[in-house]
Amino acid sequence: MSKPASPKLMTIVEQMLAAMGEDPQRKGLLRTPERVANSLEYLVSGHEQQLDEIVNGALFEEDCDEMVLVRDIEFYSLCEHHMLPFYGRINVAYIPDGKVIGLSKLPRIVDMFARRLQVQERMTVQIANAVQEVLGAKGVAVVSEASHLCMMMRGVAKQASSTTTSCMLGAFRDDARTRSEFMSLTSSNSRR
Repeated sequence: MSKPASPKLMTIVEQMLAAMGEDPQRKGLLRTPERVANSLEYLVSGHEQQLDEIVNGALFEEDCDEMVLVRDIEFYSLCEHHMLPFYGRINVAYIPDGKVIGLSKLPRIVDMFARRLQVQERMTVQIANAVQEVLGAKGVAVVSEASHLCMMMRGVAKQASSTTTSCMLGAFRDDARTRSEFMSLTSSNSRR
């Protein structure tokens, strides 16, 4: 069972509804402050998570030094500038140096950083640094592609736009062939 919504946050949502000209006591809005508070608490729950708890010891000794790639990891986050969603897919690769990580842990690391008030650029770097910290890999690469509702619903209102960010560490930064292999494996042409 989930914890109850923050009364303070519920009050703020009720005040926000009133400031927008709505009647918070209107039948359709009666539970809205609670729902919004629960939703926001979930969407920023990554702040409460710790990397070592996410990994939970799922590191394994392996004599492997070829690229490991988990691609098209979906994510949903909130832009810290407008508190509107941005969402997309992330590709995470690493070159092991004697250790591999349980494959499900990479999407969990992505979620930990996505479930925060974020900017895509920082999130991409945080994910790469976390994978590097846990594995001590020879290299880590992260590429994220996202659609930002702050660009789609308001302001410039460009619905078909997307943003791509990347972070390359170690062999992916230093070796053009390794970087090229990663980019080839993650290109839209190589997807099924």
